[in-house]
Amino acid sequence: MARPFKCRQVGFLPGINYFKPRGVPINRLEEVNMTIDELEALRLADLEGLYQEEAANRMNVSRQTFGNIIDSAHKKIADSIINSKAIRIEGGFYNMTEMSRFTCSDCHHEWEIPPGTSRSERCPECRSKDILDANLGRRCGRASGHGFGGCRRREA
Repeated sequence: MARPFKCRQVGFLPGINYFKPRGVPINRLEEVNMTIDELEALRLADLEGLYQEEAANRMNVSRQTFGNIIDSAHKKIADSIINSKAIRIEGGFYNMTEMSRFTCSDCHHEWEIPPGTSRSERCPECRSKDILDANLGRRCGRASGHGFGGCRRREA
């Protein structure tokens, strides 16, 4: 029996989902399809510089699964660059992570930051360090990252 599927948590969607070699007409290009979860793995490992264990935890997958996802993403990028192929980013099995919400215990100011952003250390209004993670209703510094909605395959 196959192991149950673990939904991949993603904290970023690209504003642009298509990249192509300059000067090559689009009708002459082959495409490589990169999934949203592969892009998230690239962002966490290569851009943010996280170790695979921490990045895997953020995506809600095992370290081995994260390694497989990042290997697949690296191969697709290499294929695209070396063989002059376009990259289309879409699809995959993932859930978006909700915005991180914070509340100041001193001035009661509330604010949000995008997933994958460093957590707040101080209130942006009064600079107090006494802040609460409003998503969980507890003080900052404890585990967070709960997603929302059911995991579904998003087709290309």
